[in-house]
Amino acid sequence: MKKNLSDVKIVMSGAGAAGTAIARLLIKSGAKNIIGFDKDGVIYKDTKSDDPMRTWFIDNCNPSNFSGKISDAMDGADIFIGVSAPNVISESDVASMAKNSIVFALANPDPEIDPVIARKYAAVVATGRSDQPNQINNVLAFPGIFRGLLDANASKITDELLIAAAEAIADCVSPEQLNASFIVPSVFDSHVVTAVAAAVKKSV
Repeated sequence: MKKNLSDVKIVMSGAGAAGTAIARLLIKSGAKNIIGFDKDGVIYKDTKSDDPMRTWFIDNCNPSNFSGKISDAMDGADIFIGVSAPNVISESDVASMAKNSIVFALANPDPEIDPVIARKYAAVVATGRSDQPNQINNVLAFPGIFRGLLDANASKITDELLIAAAEAIADCVSPEQLNASFIVPSVFDSHVVTAVAAAVKKSV
């Protein structure tokens, strides 16, 4: 499928450290329309907070100042990313998403929606679980990132470095291998650490 990051509507559940980091890298990569939710609901311009991560969402996301429920935000959304809690979205929410939608339900051990249900409607579904296709696991990233930092004698982790690492991970899946059930390499793929380390070193 072909989706331009600058054109897609992204709904994110979870605005803590993980959610903020993901949203920040998506915006750095060209995303322009991210609507963030936390345990208190949508984060928009009138949200009051002195929490730095929530403040970042207020300042950088939700350009239309959407102020409704997550079920309403999901209508026509291209991508859902969850780093929050179990069962925060429903089957009807995923059914209402745009054509060829993408669902990353990453809460562990119980994701934001049952991946079996999500796959009835979404073109690509990923979770944090090892017993499901497309396991998103930080073990794909951090060994290579730190190896690359050491090789480059670098002392600072930048967004550009992290984006380079993400692209290197994606490139470990060849065009011939790429399909809806295999969008990221296995955590046991021995080539991933080397590829990520090289990309990180080059980006420093």
